[in-house]
Amino acid sequence: MARAAAGAKPACAADFGVIRFAPRRLAAVGASCVIAVALGVPRPAIAQAAQPAATATVPAAAQSANQPASTTTATTATGATSADSPRSVSDAAALDKSFEDRQQVLDQRSDDNNYQYALAQHNCYSRFFVNHCLDRARDSMRTVQAQIRKEQLTLDAEQRAQRARERDQRTALRRAQNEAEAPQRAAEDARNEQAYQEKQRQNALDQAQRNAEAPQRAANAQAYEDKQHQHALDQAQRGVTPAQAAANQQAYDQKQSDYQRKLEEARQQGVQKAQEREQKQQNFERKQADAAQHKLDVEARQKQAAEKAEQKRQDQLKQQQLEEQQKQQQQQE
Repeated sequence: MARAAAGAKPACAADFGVIRFAPRRLAAVGASCVIAVALGVPRPAIAQAAQPAATATVPAAAQSANQPASTTTATTATGATSADSPRSVSDAAALDKSFEDRQQVLDQRSDDNNYQYALAQHNCYSRFFVNHCLDRARDSMRTVQAQIRKEQLTLDAEQRAQRARERDQRTALRRAQNEAEAPQRAAEDARNEQAYQEKQRQNALDQAQRNAEAPQRAANAQAYEDKQHQHALDQAQRGVTPAQAAANQQAYDQKQSDYQRKLEEARQQGVQKAQEREQKQQNFERKQADAAQHKLDVEARQKQAAEKAEQKRQDQLKQQQLEEQQKQQQQQE
C-alpha cells in the first residue's frame, strides 16, 4: 500500500504543480488526490485534461507569484504619481482602470498564495517532519500575505485620496458654477421682486378704486331697492295682486320661450331648405352632365352608322363593278 501511495503521489503532485485551480475547486481536487494517494490509483487523466488550461495559466501565475516587491512598489508609486493630478475625465477614467488592474493583480497574488499554501500543506503530509513543514509553509504564506496586505492598504489609501480629490473637484466645480450663475440669479431675483412690487401696487390701486366706487355701488343698490318698492306700489295701486304679477311673469316667460322655440325651428327649416336646394342643384348638374354624355354617345353612334352605311355602299359599288367586268368578259368570249 505504501508503494502504491508513493507511486500515486507524483501524479497528484504533477496535477497540483501544473494546474492552477480556482479556490473553490481546490478542495474537491485535493480530496480526490488524497483518495487517489490512499488507494494507490494513478491520476494521469486529470493531468492530461488540465494540461491545455495549465499551459496558458501557469506562466501568469508564476509571474504574479514570483513578482518582486520592488516591482509592485514601483507600480504603486507610479499609480500614486498619476493619481496626484488628473487633468481630465479621461485621466480619471485611466486612473480608475489602473486601480482596477492593480486590484486584480493583488487578488491574483492572494489566490496564488492560497494555492501555494494548500499545495505545500499537501506535500508536507508526505514528509517525516510534518509539523515543521506545515509551520514553514504557514510562515511563508503569512509573509506573502503580509506583503499583499501592505500593498492592499497602500492601494486603498490611494483610492480614498483619489475619491477625495474627485469630491473636492466636484465641490469646486459646483462652487464655480454657483458663482458664475450668481449674477443671473441676482437679476432673476430682482425681476421677481420688481414684479411682486408691481403686483402689490396694482392690488393697492384696485382696492383704492373699489373703495372709491363703494358709495356709487351703495347708491345703485339703494336705487334698485327703491325702484322695486315703487314698482310694487304701482302694481298695488293698479290692483295687481302678487299672484297676478306671478302669472303675468309666467305668461311673459312662456311667450319668450315660444319665441325662442319658433326662432330655432325657423333656423332649422332654413338649414334644411338650404340643404335641399344644394341637393337639387347637384341633381340638376348631374342630369345635365348625363344629357351631355348621352348626346355625345348618340352622335358617336350616328357617326359609326354613317361610316358603316358608306362602307356598305362602297362594297356594293365594288361588287357591281366586279359583276359588270365578269359580264363583259363573258360577252367577249
